[in-house]
Amino acid sequence: MLAKDLISDIVPSLKTSDSGVDALAWMEAFRVSHLPIVNNKVFLGLISDTDIYDLNSAEEPLGNHRLSLMKPYVFAHQHIYDIVEIAARLKLTLVPVLNSEKEYIGVVTQNDLLLRFSELIAAHTPGGIIEIELGPRDYALSEIARIVEDADAKVLSLYASQSKSTDHLKISIKLNREDASGVVSSFERYGYKVNAVSSRASQVDDTTRRNYESLMKYLDV
Repeated sequence: MLAKDLISDIVPSLKTSDSGVDALAWMEAFRVSHLPIVNNKVFLGLISDTDIYDLNSAEEPLGNHRLSLMKPYVFAHQHIYDIVEIAARLKLTLVPVLNSEKEYIGVVTQNDLLLRFSELIAAHTPGGIIEIELGPRDYALSEIARIVEDADAKVLSLYASQSKSTDHLKISIKLNREDASGVVSSFERYGYKVNAVSSRASQVDDTTRRNYESLMKYLDV
């Protein structure tokens, strides 16, 4: 999934001739906290609702104010992971997209980003989720896939994160089947530590739910 394929066709850009009041109205209408300011395809920067509230005269054109705008963006060819990273790091509700000539071509909204990212990790597809823990030297994707497939299941998505307190990796695996018991038994048979299991076939407690949510924790939204 590339930035050019995720561009919203409804969220407008602002011009320097637009007022802060106009900008707030658009933000409310499209449920965002940022909008790009663009003049003749030149991306001047993002303005936030907080920036506008700080203006002395929000009724005046934005160009009349000395604005200190941040200028985050991605290029059209960049992957969705790059968009997620910049949106999470800067806590943006949308990310501007530029072409190779650095001309503004649109934005990717937070809502669209979450929707498409959930498709990427198969979040809406029924299936059990297993979290295993192992040392970084023990990580072998081919072996993990083989263990899952030997238990008559398939890997729909896989997400790896490193513990802040140890060097161990936590691997969350989304399966194509609800009942994960056979896969769990296989991992345990090969000496893997299974931290959590989530499926409709078993009761999901708070710990399991927290581990499932760690799949998207780095989005920080």
